[in-house]
Amino acid sequence: MKKILSNKYVRNGLLVFTGVFLGWLLFHSSKGTKEDLSRSDIVTKKEIWTCSMHPQIRLDHPGKCPICAMDLILLNQDSGTKMDSDAVSFSKEALELANVATSTVSHHQPVKEVRLYGKVQADERLLQNQVAHIGGRIDKLFVNFTGEPVHKGQLLAMIYSPELVTAQQELIEAAKSKQSQPEIYEASKQKLMQWMLTERQIAKIESSGRVKTNFEVYSNTSGIVTAKRVATGDHVSEGSVLFEIANLSSVWVLFDAYESDLPFLKVGNNISFTIQAMPGTNFSANIKFIDPVIDPVNRVAKVRVEVNNSGAKLKPEMYATGLVRANLNEYRDKLVIPRSAVLWTGKRSIVYVKQPNTEEISFKMREIELGPMLGNSYVVENGLKEGEVIVTDGTFSVDAAAQLAGKPSMMNRSKPENKKASSMPGMDM
Repeated sequence: MKKILSNKYVRNGLLVFTGVFLGWLLFHSSKGTKEDLSRSDIVTKKEIWTCSMHPQIRLDHPGKCPICAMDLILLNQDSGTKMDSDAVSFSKEALELANVATSTVSHHQPVKEVRLYGKVQADERLLQNQVAHIGGRIDKLFVNFTGEPVHKGQLLAMIYSPELVTAQQELIEAAKSKQSQPEIYEASKQKLMQWMLTERQIAKIESSGRVKTNFEVYSNTSGIVTAKRVATGDHVSEGSVLFEIANLSSVWVLFDAYESDLPFLKVGNNISFTIQAMPGTNFSANIKFIDPVIDPVNRVAKVRVEVNNSGAKLKPEMYATGLVRANLNEYRDKLVIPRSAVLWTGKRSIVYVKQPNTEEISFKMREIELGPMLGNSYVVENGLKEGEVIVTDGTFSVDAAAQLAGKPSMMNRSKPENKKASSMPGMDM
């Protein structure tokens, strides 16, 4: 009887001991697993900051690269939230450090800004050559240097001409018999008039009966003497140029337009321009003429505007800088994005588009097709929709982060297969 009771107590004791032991193992193991998972979560969520130029730099806090002093970029930016596997995410702090800014894609009236450079030139239609209408010797000059202003009818020079002396003698003799031989008289008179003598001068010679040895040369225009071709004592022939005179009351400004700019320029477009010698003064004029021929040497065509210069402030050879704002009506319904938003690699143009409906801020690379450049912006032909948000400042920083994370980027069109950022050279975790 005692033996049976003893065995019963032993069995009960063993059962109790076994239950306690199993409970201890179960609860101890569960606690350890929770602690290990917690530690794993902490490690996973720990931030690692690196340099886009020196990926071997790895710090647990933001700052500057100790090698190049560039702002560090957050490496392990992916979170547990569901987002596109090709997108790269950023914390708000990382965006601020990288100076990343975004803007919404929208429609704008495309305006092409064409900058032109040129010079002030004299109006070719107002250039005059003062010539000698008779051959002879320059006895006296009344205009002695270039740049001297002259007015129409001003005395320029005195010419001695033996031929003119003979012609005057013929006129005086013919005048004596003009009643009986009017044809001879008219012929001698017309000869003098062909040498640009006026009716008044001829009448004075006829009435005085004396031969005049020197004859005056009068200016036939007003302007500035741009070239002096003779000196006192020179012998000139009929038609020789004595002076070149430019009327500068109206001038041209000739701009150089490159071949790529010509499609955006039309006769009638307004050009606002400044003169280098007159800072702070703005001028405006309409295009009057576009040269139909390209210069074979410098590959430009001349674009001409006409400017009133009554105050003579504009002088030939002054440098001018012009700006044409041409409305591109053929691109009226296209989207326009800032120039800073676009990255170029070969023929590809890419932007980074903000991903919608994600808890964290994330961006994904997208290739787009661009139209003409509009100064500091581009026309978008294809690849974006109105209302999408793109990176406009700090695009290189976003692209560098995408490269470090092994995501599609400017240098990596598609995401590498079976690779992670940790397997890239110098990126061992």
